[in-house]
Amino acid sequence: MALDLLTELKIQLQEQLDKGFIRPSSSPWGCPVLFVEKKDQGGKRLCVDYRPLNVVTIKNKYPLPHIDILFDQLAGTKVFSKIDLRSGYYQIKIREEDIPKIAFSTRYGLYEYLVMSFGLTNAPAFFMYMMNSVFMNELDKFVVVFIDDILIYSKSEEEHEEHLKIVLTRLREHKLYAKFSKCAFWLKEVSFLGHILSEKGVAVDPSKQPKTVTEIRSFLGLAGYYRRFIKDFSKTAKPMTSLTNKNAKYLWSSNCEEAFQTLKKLLTSAPVLAQSDITKPFDVYCDAFGNGLGCVLMQEGRVIAYTLRQLRKHETNYPTHDLELAAVVHSLKIWRHYLLGNTCHIYTDHKSLKYILTQPKLNMRQ
Repeated sequence: MALDLLTELKIQLQEQLDKGFIRPSSSPWGCPVLFVEKKDQGGKRLCVDYRPLNVVTIKNKYPLPHIDILFDQLAGTKVFSKIDLRSGYYQIKIREEDIPKIAFSTRYGLYEYLVMSFGLTNAPAFFMYMMNSVFMNELDKFVVVFIDDILIYSKSEEEHEEHLKIVLTRLREHKLYAKFSKCAFWLKEVSFLGHILSEKGVAVDPSKQPKTVTEIRSFLGLAGYYRRFIKDFSKTAKPMTSLTNKNAKYLWSSNCEEAFQTLKKLLTSAPVLAQSDITKPFDVYCDAFGNGLGCVLMQEGRVIAYTLRQLRKHETNYPTHDLELAAVVHSLKIWRHYLLGNTCHIYTDHKSLKYILTQPKLNMRQ
């Protein structure tokens, strides 16, 4: 570890000792430490490389919520507040018999955490379980929880006042502490989990766009996360996607640069998508084109989401009517959580598909 990092290590160890988060250890185990950059406020966070421990840990399969589904419940809301817990993981104590298992070794000795540490494989799942337990009565009514981020949403200011009181009371009852500098209250528009939420709907937060091309996979992973906001995403990203293929030679061409700049522009100008209303019918528009399948989910003339994917190698041999049908199947799979049990109308520009229900002989794909 570099000299400047050793200085930072000594400072952070002392801070955590003073706060009672760690103590000197005589454990027979010990994982190495490292520093990671803090994304929001800068600086470095001390982390432990728990990979050897995680390999032998029985996994907690408690599910993390899908962000798109979390936002679907916000239709009609006008007032927002968000609360971020202060060092959320450190508010969870570790059982005494498990403390030696999470010891870590440093240049300045062996220590062990008394609270839940970053890097433990089951930490996110357990924290999500705890937060859902705390807010079980409020979830899907006026509270969204994702790990240590809490969103309170209401349809009026009067309603919001009551909702805030309930949430703050829950936090006080369970002795969970928020970081005031990262909280925001009574907002008409709020940035939450990389999205901008407002009465109009959900939009991409432009502050989340990447700035470099040094890590193509990282950029495509982030940009791909917002693919439902961007029409023809896969088609636009294809020059960059090809560089991530196995054994592909890295060559940053003019097409890659154009794709990168286009995606950055699309990310910062992505439309505000409407929030769905499951009491109303959905419209699905499907189409197959040269090398991909594209679909749009709409409701009352407003776009809910886009989806587009490239054709797989074997699909390039399909006849046109099978590709058009594949686009329909793709949309039904992607938006199953919207469409299952609800009325939907599917639109395709390939007239022959209407005969598939009365066709006497179907091929294996149909």
